[in-house]
Amino acid sequence: MVAEPNNWGRFGPDDQRGTLNLLTPEVVLQALGAAATGRVLSLALPIRGATSSAAPATVPHLKGRPLPQHFMSVDGGDYAAGARPIGAGLRVADDALVVSPHGTTTHMDALCHMWSGDELYNGHPAARVRSYGATRCGIERVGGVVARGVLFDVPRGLGLDHLPAGHRVTPAELEDLDPGLRAGDVAVVRTGWPAVWRRSPEEYWSGQPGLSPEAGRWLAARDVSAVACDNAAIGGLDSRQSAAEGLADDLHLVLLHRHGIHLMEMLWLEELSETGRTEFVLVAAPLRIEGGTGSPINPLAIL
Repeated sequence: MVAEPNNWGRFGPDDQRGTLNLLTPEVVLQALGAAATGRVLSLALPIRGATSSAAPATVPHLKGRPLPQHFMSVDGGDYAAGARPIGAGLRVADDALVVSPHGTTTHMDALCHMWSGDELYNGHPAARVRSYGATRCGIERVGGVVARGVLFDVPRGLGLDHLPAGHRVTPAELEDLDPGLRAGDVAVVRTGWPAVWRRSPEEYWSGQPGLSPEAGRWLAARDVSAVACDNAAIGGLDSRQSAAEGLADDLHLVLLHRHGIHLMEMLWLEELSETGRTEFVLVAAPLRIEGGTGSPINPLAIL
């Protein structure tokens, strides 16, 4: 592990939840005070699955990643073709959804998602990540997240609709927007980049703006419980859709691996930006996928 400030051992030698431990009952109750109107906004992109149409391609995603697949095991057409009702005229539709969340849907990364060397966050053996899932630091360890969300609307602060692809958010830009970040808050960073998809998927794939390594460390030093962003990787991406930083500055390693800070990626923050609200109650819960490296989520902002 790179020698820099980190949270290994801070929450005990067996910890697998990282800074989510900061969300004590007292902190959660205090966070509920961030709601003022009771209006609820979903911060998730839609999951559009299909096997015979371009529907999934209408939602922002990283090129080359497996798109969601939505299958119907029984539907109205089956009954129209003569299938028997299951009883007394009762009919049912049943479906199956296959989703690989990373790079294709609004999701949360587990602490087992990325590491360097032979250890996961907090020194757990990386060999415990097996073909059937991770037996340490899996997404099922998260439970639910109820916290004060703090929006850093970077393009709005700069008078832009969205940040340019090559822009890397600096600590100074976060400081200029900071409405008073507290320990246990979820830092929500808007780049505006998902809106580019509607204009041109090729432009969306040309790169992505995101946090600089220094900005990631700035947030970690303020004890955020999680970091959420509307881009695909929290940090920026180049034209190959890869992070250009080395291991010392890779934001997944800085945040997930060293500080135990869960990441929420590919949020939709345009409606939230339009409200002008900078603080709100954030609620998010991943699926309890045992050993999962991540999970789709539907984050809710309660204004």
